[in-house]
Amino acid sequence: MALLSNLKLVSAKRATHSSPELQRRQKLITKIDEQILLAKAVANGTTHQFIQFKHVINAETGERQYKQVAKKVRNWWWKNDAGKVNLVVRYGARILELAAGKNSIELDNEAAVLPTLEIIKKAVAAGELDAAIAAVSKAVLLNLN
Repeated sequence: MALLSNLKLVSAKRATHSSPELQRRQKLITKIDEQILLAKAVANGTTHQFIQFKHVINAETGERQYKQVAKKVRNWWWKNDAGKVNLVVRYGARILELAAGKNSIELDNEAAVLPTLEIIKKAVAAGELDAAIAAVSKAVLLNLN
């Protein structure tokens, strides 16, 4: 017991469920992380291969197996007619409205994409886009019913 006396012991209970807002934020942050990796690859002049694991049933044996497959990740930015770069934030297949009537961020060049994605990631973690995410999620639910 002498060793344990040096540690700070507390009574803690793990939360069984996280809030829907927290789950949505984490989903969006994961997708932003993919875009950051993609932007870094574009900045370095390379490509980044995203892989995911899928369950595949072997036709001969009937067993379920994990198989690595390539995952296609499309970038959220493009060059417009004026030579500027437009960046949108997607939640699933939908584009988030970042401000009233505004769904895109205009950047001077592709070099500004990476720092902008980092800023967006911090904003999502701080909960600044919770209303936009909730609106998109609610619209998806209404379309399903």
